Amino acid sequence: MVRVVLDANQFVSALLKPGSNPDAIMRLVREEKVILLLSETICDEILRVLTYPKIRNRLNRSDDYLADFVKKLRAVAVITPGTLPLDPIKADADDTKYLVCAIEGKADFIVSGDRHLKDLKSFQGIRIVDPATFLAVIVENSFGG
Repeated sequence: MVRVVLDANQFVSALLKPGSNPDAIMRLVREEKVILLLSETICDEILRVLTYPKIRNRLNRSDDYLADFVKKLRAVAVITPGTLPLDPIKADADDTKYLVCAIEGKADFIVSGDRHLKDLKSFQGIRIVDPATFLAVIVENSFGG
């Protein structure tokens, strides 16, 4: 089964835009058609981003709801240790946690809209793609069904 790391903004987009590509990827996770990989550091970032006042207001959800959402993500994901020593990404060191999670979890893909990650195109054999490309590859290879 395909193993995937999603950056924090993919979760935000999935919640803000039902029917969007990130939402479709989350549906594949819920249907157990792809394996979601997370680390505690990524979970912390997801919760931090979801509770930014601007985003929380758009979502119209309580802090408890958002914390529960991240708790549910942890329950369906494979949690990696997040401890692999790796040189930081020069353009944005904070994004290095996604590469660490992907390597530790033997990911096939990192899905991101972040230019600093997408510009890498791949890392140690792990493809870094946007949500539309990921879904196209899944459909093309019938990984999703």
